[in-house]
Amino acid sequence: MKFLHLADIHLGASPDLPNGLAEKRKKEIWNSFRNVIETCEREKIDLLLIAGDLFHRQPLLRELKEVSYLFGKLTKTQVVLVAGNHDYIKKDSYYRTFHWQKHVHMISADEPQCIELPEISTSVCGFSYHLREIRERLDISRLKKGRQKYEILLLHGGDETHVPFNREDLRRVDYDYVALGHIHKPQTVIDGKAAYSGALEPIDKNDTGKHGFIKGEITGEGCRIRFVPASVRRYIHEKITVTPQFTDQELQERIEACIREQGEQHFYKFILTGFRDPDIMFETVRRFSPGDRLYGHPAFGNEHGWNILEIADRTTPTYDFEQLMKQHKEDILGAFIEELSEYPQESIQYRALCEGVQALMDTRRG
Repeated sequence: MKFLHLADIHLGASPDLPNGLAEKRKKEIWNSFRNVIETCEREKIDLLLIAGDLFHRQPLLRELKEVSYLFGKLTKTQVVLVAGNHDYIKKDSYYRTFHWQKHVHMISADEPQCIELPEISTSVCGFSYHLREIRERLDISRLKKGRQKYEILLLHGGDETHVPFNREDLRRVDYDYVALGHIHKPQTVIDGKAAYSGALEPIDKNDTGKHGFIKGEITGEGCRIRFVPASVRRYIHEKITVTPQFTDQELQERIEACIREQGEQHFYKFILTGFRDPDIMFETVRRFSPGDRLYGHPAFGNEHGWNILEIADRTTPTYDFEQLMKQHKEDILGAFIEELSEYPQESIQYRALCEGVQALMDTRRG
C-alpha cells in the first residue's frame, strides 16, 4: 500500500513579507498543494494522509470547495485528514457541514475514530481538534484499531499544549505507521514507524531547512518511508565569520556567492560573527533597511533583486585594550576598560565592553 503523508500546509497563510511578496507566497502554497495532488495521481498513490492544519485558520467555504475540486482529480487515491490547532473545528466551522466526495474521509470527531478502507486493506485512526489547544497527554488506551491488514494512526501534536506525547508513547502503540503533524521541521521519530512530514512549505522565517512530504509503502515486511523535498522556496540562515582582515567588499562577495550557490529564489538572513577591525564599518549592513530587504541591496548592483530579509551584524571590534589603557588611564575610557577587560572574548561582558569602547571612541572622534 503506497501512501503520501503531509501536514501543516497552512492554506490561506499570508507570510510576513513586504513589497507584495506575501500574496505571491500565498499562491505558491496553494500551488505546492496542487502539485502533491498531481503527484498522487501520476504515481497511483493509494492513500493521501493529511495530519492537520490543512488551513492556516478557519477555512472559508470557497476554500473548501477549491480543495474539494483538487481532491476530485484523484481517481486512484483515498484521502484521510484531520483538523489541527490552526484549523480546529469550531461550532460554526464549515468543516461540520461540508460534503466531501466519497473517496475523501475527514475524521471530524474529537475522540479517536477509525476510517475503514477495505479496498486498500487499510484503516486509519485519528481525531480532530475542536479547540486551539489540547493539553491532556495522549491516552493510548483511547486509541482505536480497525479491522484491516494495515493500521495507521493520524496524529497532530507533540508539544506541551498540543496533545503532549513522547517517543516511548509512540513505541507502545500498535500501528504500522504513525503520521504526525504540527512540528514544521521534517523528522523521523521512530525509524519505519513514526515521522513528522513537516510543513509542505515554510510559513515564516524560522521554518528553515528543507520542506516537503513523506512518501511511504507498507507491505507484509513492514513500513518504508522517505522524505521528498517539494517546497518552492526555503528560508536560509547563513553565518559569515569575519576576521580583522575582512572588508566590506569581501562581505558583499560572500553574500553574493552564497545566494548564487544555494538559489536566488530562497529567502536569506545573513548573520555576521567573529572579530573585525574597529576601523571597518560594514556599509553593506549600515545601508541595509527594511525598504531594501526583498531586493538586491544597492551595494551589490544587481537589477533583478534578491530575497535578503535581514543582515545581522554580531561582530566584535578587536581593540588593543592594553595600549588603550596606557593612553587613557586617567579618563573615563581607561576606567571603563579596566573594569571589564578581564572577561573572555566570547563573553557577553566582553562584547558590551567593545561596544562601549566603540561608542566612546566615536564620541571623541565626533
